[in-house]
Amino acid sequence: MRRAKVERVKEATMLKLRNVEKQKGDVEKLRDDLNDRDAAGATMQLVLEAHCSPSNGIAGYKHESRKQQKDIWTLERDREKYEKQAKESAGRHAEAMEQVELRELAITDIQKKISEGESRLKQQQNLYETVRADRNVYSKNLVQAQDEIQELKRKFKIMSHQIEQLKEEIAAKDQALVKEHFEKARVDKEREVLGLDMSRAKEQLNEASRSVTMHEAEIAKLNHIVREADQERERRQKEWDAVMSERDILGTQLVRRNDELGLLYEKVKLQASTLTRGQLQYRDRLAEIRALRLKLTDLRRELHILRNSVANVDVLKHEVHHLGRELLQERTKVKALSEELENPLNVHRWRKLEGSDPTTYEMIQKVQLLQRRLIGKTEEVMEKDLAIQEREKLYVELKAILARQPGPEAAEQLSYYQATLREKTKQMKAMAGELNMHTAQNNEHRYEIERMGKELQDLKQRFFEQKRREQLKRERSLKPVSGPSILADMQKQFAGGGFAITQPMPA
Repeated sequence: MRRAKVERVKEATMLKLRNVEKQKGDVEKLRDDLNDRDAAGATMQLVLEAHCSPSNGIAGYKHESRKQQKDIWTLERDREKYEKQAKESAGRHAEAMEQVELRELAITDIQKKISEGESRLKQQQNLYETVRADRNVYSKNLVQAQDEIQELKRKFKIMSHQIEQLKEEIAAKDQALVKEHFEKARVDKEREVLGLDMSRAKEQLNEASRSVTMHEAEIAKLNHIVREADQERERRQKEWDAVMSERDILGTQLVRRNDELGLLYEKVKLQASTLTRGQLQYRDRLAEIRALRLKLTDLRRELHILRNSVANVDVLKHEVHHLGRELLQERTKVKALSEELENPLNVHRWRKLEGSDPTTYEMIQKVQLLQRRLIGKTEEVMEKDLAIQEREKLYVELKAILARQPGPEAAEQLSYYQATLREKTKQMKAMAGELNMHTAQNNEHRYEIERMGKELQDLKQRFFEQKRREQLKRERSLKPVSGPSILADMQKQFAGGGFAITQPMPA
């Protein structure tokens, strides 16, 4: 693919070079034409100078001269244009040559890389063949090893069966352990310390018997320890399972309590925000209630004053009524007097009566003043009644708003929720502490179980090593024993508990 691309680049570069060469040829041709026209113009100029005297051809020559000059100017312009194009083509040619050189260098680098890649590919193929051959060999070895493993497993089963049989034989031959150890001690004593007397041999035998009894006691003790360790391990395992189940239960309870706490926190936040907002509104309403109470006291005082004045109004009304009656009487008197004046009955009057009744006039003025005061007070009473009605309406609205506000019950409920939240928090902390304690106990139990397991493994290993050493000693001590005793031992049968049952010899 890269080679095809390189070939295409080469073809494009060669095509550009051919175009540049062609443009160079066109420029050279135009330059030759321009030189020819310059020569023709010079010749025409000479002809014009030679024939300038005849007047009949001057106009034609001038016209031809102008035409030639115009052609010369056109050719000069074309020449400049083609020279410019030639320079541009030369620049492009140089750039194309540089690009060709760069492309050739790149092609050589790519060819080197291709050759290196092909060599690496060959190396990789060789390595692949080697690895495949190794894989085949290893696969064959793996199959052989698996066969050997199966064979070893089969042998291991056989050996395990033989070990069980040997254990049964060991249990059967434990009854003759004291005699065999006495014999072994005697043989060892004769082999190691020749020349010692019989008393030393007896002491060695006694020591050997004591060591045998001690070993037997130690073996019994180790067996007892192993059984106790197994029981302790089972008990610890049960405790571990119980603790793990309890931990899971506590974990689920902790998650549930965390969810409940989250919900309680959200509710408490909502209640707190509602309580703060209610407290602010409650303070605002208290301030408004104080202002309204002050206004209400002022209005009540004004109402009391107005009611007292209204009580005086009744007196004034009575007085007005009385004064009205007096006024009516006075008017009737005035009317009668006016009629009497118009129709005098006293024909002997000698002078005209003049003047006025000052008491009646004052009473009329007083009545008018009292009427005006009564009208003004009545209007004031009506205005005060309207104001009192508005204040009572506002008081009822404020009372309803205060009834809707959260009261002491909401505060008690909030305090109850807060106390419940604190109690739940304490319980959660206690549960977290218990969980940490149980986790620590679990870790301690796990460590104790691991330690007991290691001790059990060590005890088993020591027990098996002791058994193996004793078995080797028995085998070495049984080699010089005669045949019938071995036959008698071989004819013993064993029950499930490891007790030897001796059967009579067949006749």
